[in-house]
Amino acid sequence: MDDTEVEVLTARDVPLGGPRAMTVRRTLPQRSRTLIGAWCFADHYGPDEVASSGGMDVAPHPHTGLQTVSWLFGGEIEHRDSLGSHAFVRPGELNLMTGGHGISHTEVSTPGTTVLHGVQLWVALPERHRHTARDFQHHAPKPVRLDGAELRVFLGTLAGETSPVPTFTPLLGAELLLDAGATVTLPVDPAFEHGLLVDAGDVRLAGTLLRPAELGYAGTGHSALTLTNESDGPARTVLLGGTPFDEEIVMWWNFIGRDHQDIVEAREEWERASERFGHVDGYPGDRLPAPALPNATLTPRRNPPRA
Repeated sequence: MDDTEVEVLTARDVPLGGPRAMTVRRTLPQRSRTLIGAWCFADHYGPDEVASSGGMDVAPHPHTGLQTVSWLFGGEIEHRDSLGSHAFVRPGELNLMTGGHGISHTEVSTPGTTVLHGVQLWVALPERHRHTARDFQHHAPKPVRLDGAELRVFLGTLAGETSPVPTFTPLLGAELLLDAGATVTLPVDPAFEHGLLVDAGDVRLAGTLLRPAELGYAGTGHSALTLTNESDGPARTVLLGGTPFDEEIVMWWNFIGRDHQDIVEAREEWERASERFGHVDGYPGDRLPAPALPNATLTPRRNPPRA
């Protein structure tokens, strides 16, 4: 009998901004859980009809202290950044951008995209690496057939497949497509905690049923995770994992720091167009202004203590 305890995190709807804003479903962070491993942010969107939603058009904006992970199920997004990268995010292909000390970028759905569908994820950088240099990595993992499922490992190692993309902390990121009615047991690292985000279908993680847009959290100490697709058709999930991230972080707007002053300094440098964030070429519009800081001091957060 599987005795894995699963905490269900439900999504909240968040508009990205603008008169025809795309709405995303955000499962991380939550009041009860700030991180899963070093994964600190999870937005899940679509399938959105671009003709109705307006698609994605995010003007130049900054990041510090984190990596962005873009993973699509459908559509295409054009990426430009202040490192000089110009790339396209396509289904089944990883785009990983390291903000480190500072980077800026744009994300725009391409003219041929009619439906946009995917996830946008962030990874917190540990203290010793959070001021690292800007970087950009692209990787198209091959699909691997398991008994009852198809797997694409974009970060870390799962089911004998290893992504070549380096990470600053031990991480796992994989898309898993489950056949109708299939049950799959995956060997996992017991030092990792895991989160299973359901995109389509009803999926049972251990003994807990997860519905679309829900994220199931399982703590450390388990050497296997069992997933069952209880739907009549295929189910799609994204499995995230990593060793617990025991540092406190402050996350505000697009910045991750360790205290209020880190955020104040990053905001000020973005507003005065400091070279810290560089310049994005090729976007036909203005940069995004930073929102006003709250009147209260931003307080560092971490996960609840492990039992």
